[in-house]
Amino acid sequence: MIQVYYGDGKGKTTASLGLVLRAKGFGSKVAIIFFDKGGDNYNERKILEDLGIDYFSFGRDRRSSDGRFDFSLESEDLDMAQQSMAKLLDIQHNYDLIVLDEVLNAVRLKMLPLVDLLDYLDNSLPQDLELILTGRGLWPEIEARADLITEMRMVKHYFEQKVPARAGIEF
Repeated sequence: MIQVYYGDGKGKTTASLGLVLRAKGFGSKVAIIFFDKGGDNYNERKILEDLGIDYFSFGRDRRSSDGRFDFSLESEDLDMAQQSMAKLLDIQHNYDLIVLDEVLNAVRLKMLPLVDLLDYLDNSLPQDLELILTGRGLWPEIEARADLITEMRMVKHYFEQKVPARAGIEF
């Protein structure tokens, strides 16, 4: 099954982490591949480690010490997206559920060609793997392949009032 959590609203990663916890509690083998989320600024990783949940983080550390985010695209970003997909191919048979966190952003920002993700879904996805895709973007080709799609729509966000990302809430 393929599940998609997408949109411009907050909660895509949060929803997928909730599903990871539920599956882990059931006894499923779960893993997360973080696309474009390098660095040590993501506090959920501490509890993932405590719970014995495998995760693999790829990408540059885009957050500065003052909380600002670097939105630039560099060749390293393209390499990291390819490394993320290579990791997926390497581990996919070891898990019951894998989250590809921000993979849709990687496609949207042209770090990962859509055709590469579609090729994986069509030709390499194990039948018994529950795959979760998150990010800001949905293409008709992904929609056609997905079994569940949830859109996170921003109605109001304190970011618009210049409130910076907060530890324990956004990261």
